Amino acid sequence: MLCIWIILLLISFSAISQNQSEIQLANEYVLKGDKKKAIEIYKDLSKNDANIPLIHNNYINIMLDAGEFDDAQAYLKRVLRRDPSNLQYRLDVGLVYVRAGELTKADKYFRDIINEVKSSVHLSKMASDYLSGRSLTDYAVLALTESRNVSGNPFLFSLDLAMLYRLQGQQDKMVREYLNYVTQNSANVQYVKNVMQALLTKPEELESLERLLYDKVQQNPEVEVYTDLLIWVTMQQKNFYASFIQARAYDKRYKKDGEKSMEVAKVALDNGDYENASKIYRYIVNQYSNSSNNLLARLGLIRSREAKIKNSFPVSKDSVKTLITDYKKFINQFPDNNNSLEAQRNQAILFANYLDQKDSAVQILNKLISNPRTSLFLKSKAKLDLGDIYLLKGESWESTLLYSQVEKTQKENPVGYEAKLKNAKLSYYKGDFRLAQEHLDILKEATTREIANDAMDLSMRIKENIALDSVGEALKQYAIVELLLYQNKIDEALQKVQKLKQGIGDSATFSNQTILDDVYWLEANILLKRGEFEQANALLQKILDEFGSDILADDAYFLQAEISERYLKNKDKAMEMYRDFLTKFPGSVYAAEARKRFRMLRGDFHETETPIN
Repeated sequence: MLCIWIILLLISFSAISQNQSEIQLANEYVLKGDKKKAIEIYKDLSKNDANIPLIHNNYINIMLDAGEFDDAQAYLKRVLRRDPSNLQYRLDVGLVYVRAGELTKADKYFRDIINEVKSSVHLSKMASDYLSGRSLTDYAVLALTESRNVSGNPFLFSLDLAMLYRLQGQQDKMVREYLNYVTQNSANVQYVKNVMQALLTKPEELESLERLLYDKVQQNPEVEVYTDLLIWVTMQQKNFYASFIQARAYDKRYKKDGEKSMEVAKVALDNGDYENASKIYRYIVNQYSNSSNNLLARLGLIRSREAKIKNSFPVSKDSVKTLITDYKKFINQFPDNNNSLEAQRNQAILFANYLDQKDSAVQILNKLISNPRTSLFLKSKAKLDLGDIYLLKGESWESTLLYSQVEKTQKENPVGYEAKLKNAKLSYYKGDFRLAQEHLDILKEATTREIANDAMDLSMRIKENIALDSVGEALKQYAIVELLLYQNKIDEALQKVQKLKQGIGDSATFSNQTILDDVYWLEANILLKRGEFEQANALLQKILDEFGSDILADDAYFLQAEISERYLKNKDKAMEMYRDFLTKFPGSVYAAEARKRFRMLRGDFHETETPIN
């Protein structure tokens, strides 16, 4: 008896092994595109019910590809007799109708199944996944919406529907479903912000979302995420005053002690909107005197004024002295607060860069570095500042020692990458382009986007110019001008750049002529620092006239518009230029800022709300 059982077992194993071999052979024919041979083998294998789960998808798909619709229906009829409740097999029948061109029959068939399973969330989701996987997106949406209606839960399947509406190109419906999704759990808000940022790239799309969110906030003021998203979308459009109006209400409603307003102020400051940053910080100082944000807002207010002064040419030394006094008052008022240490660093930078009091700056930074309360991060930043000051003094060896120290202590950290970038620039200033390139190649992979972009830009400049002039003589002279400009030797830099321009015009002096647009750009920025706005404007126009299709064209046009707006006070001309910029350079990194500036000048962002105290 035992022998008979063993023989039967061996026969069974042999049959399984043979089936596996046949299935593998049929699959290979599928890969080779030999549909006929594959179908023949699958047809034989399908006679054994045990093989159906192993061959079904390939078998049905290849029959459909081969146009054998009748055979496909006959096969499905047989497998459904064996397993009548199998949802995939039933949906496959409808797929055969679609592929055979029997669309009316397919429509009725799918709708009947969707209607049948709509009371089951699980089966409706299965049906939708099947249909969307076969590009039958309309039916996939129908399966979920019918089930949602029956369930009475308006938030059911929100994320799935959002993705399906995205495939259909129904953006408004997609956005509404993402909003449904985010209201179920506030933890989802960052995911939704990330998705919106990736998908809503056109200004009108963000404006549409803003209008929708305004309606949602008015209808549901108690739903926190709607206000949070409204603040976010107005910040995406750089309408920071509108962001603040919502942030102010958010802070009051949810007793956040100015936290959301602080967030808006920081982003406004980072994006160069110094006026609104100052207004918001001043509001927080006045309204949240007992909050931990009050001290940070006081410091932010000084920083906002500092940023504005630094970007108002020519820079006023009297204004810089006032800033230093403000920092000193802050330090004396809050001597034990760690933010006072940061204020000391800012004070030192102002002494060095704008008042030419380098010794005072060195003294402050050395004291900061030796202070046991100074964090490693701030100590590293102070060392980089100290290195910068030695570079201002022309002591480049001291600079590279300090930069290298920070590189070693802050490996794989943003401040370490910043130190490496400074070392690369130092090599560049010296004309050692090979060493500079070695640093830059590493920095292209830096985790900080700003550093990686700076490294990429400098690397490209070196490669482009060395390719045309292996000695890089014109680039060496250009780098010297950049160093002079960095050292605030404005007059000397201007003289040097004019000589460089003459040398480029004389082919016997420099073989590389393509650097001329960079020279124009550098000279324009020097003139801007000197307050010679019309002359700077003329040089920017030469870039547009002579190098209109090159990489600096959008920079030149945007800066021209900025000069018209900020320095020449010709608002109509600036508005016209910002509008034209969006047509000429729609893909520029300045596009969002140009659009914001245009809308501000047009009056779209008038402060109609209550004044900020």
